[in-house]
Amino acid sequence: MDIRHPLDTRLPEMLRSGRPLRGIFNSLPSAAVVEMCGYAGFDFVLIDNEHGSAGHETTENMLRAARASGIVPVVRCLRQDMARVLDMGASAVQVPMVESAAEARDLVQQVRYPGGGRRGSAFSSRAAGYGAFPGAAHTQRSNQGIALIVMIETPEAVEQAAEIAAVEGVDAVFVGPNDLSHSMGFGSDWKSPVVEAAIERAACDLWSRQLRRNSRADAGRRSQVRSVGGALFCDRCVERDHPSVATGIERRRACWASRRHHILNKLHGLLGLPGRSTRTFSAGR
Repeated sequence: MDIRHPLDTRLPEMLRSGRPLRGIFNSLPSAAVVEMCGYAGFDFVLIDNEHGSAGHETTENMLRAARASGIVPVVRCLRQDMARVLDMGASAVQVPMVESAAEARDLVQQVRYPGGGRRGSAFSSRAAGYGAFPGAAHTQRSNQGIALIVMIETPEAVEQAAEIAAVEGVDAVFVGPNDLSHSMGFGSDWKSPVVEAAIERAACDLWSRQLRRNSRADAGRRSQVRSVGGALFCDRCVERDHPSVATGIERRRACWASRRHHILNKLHGLLGLPGRSTRTFSAGR
């Protein structure tokens, strides 16, 4: 009998591939919604435990649903919940309000087992198959296969975006426009030119850093190097110099917008929801 390991370790390699990934936010405490996201063809689902209402037991069932439907589960959570979320079998944690490289390094230590960090070892958890996959193999699988995503949401973090991303063990960086707007004194007006300029600066710093890491990156690959919340701000850097790439980007946006609209309408119809509780975003590194 083929037993599927409870821990899905595909995300780090997916991020390293440079191909565009399609993910969806979900703040609803429902395993069924996670399954729908998997069957809809998304690459990953972000279970929002920062602002969502799911408890630990529900989160674990949502992770089971993700594994069953073949979608990679990321959990956005507070620092104090990281250890439990990882023991439940999350493929990645996304941590809000990271403001410095030192803070990012400390998060890496919390995500990795000894040998790469200081995470507490436990082999009786779901992530280790309740003891079916214990010991050194589980430690190695976790250290190599679990991703860390950090969120840039303050002006101080924007200033250090490249340094934060350069920390070994940080797999992706997510720029949160709403919190950034509030921290800059613009309230909910995250489309303010000043806020947009800050987001673009962070995204372009991350993009430039990736180019320094990969001197062979071409214009097409550069358009994929992004991990920003709500919009593809790094594409603006590319569009100014590469009109043909910009045209391809706009076509991809239009195609995805149509598909996303259909999927979200189906989700809301099935759940009888008047408004949207899901968001989609693109990721890359």
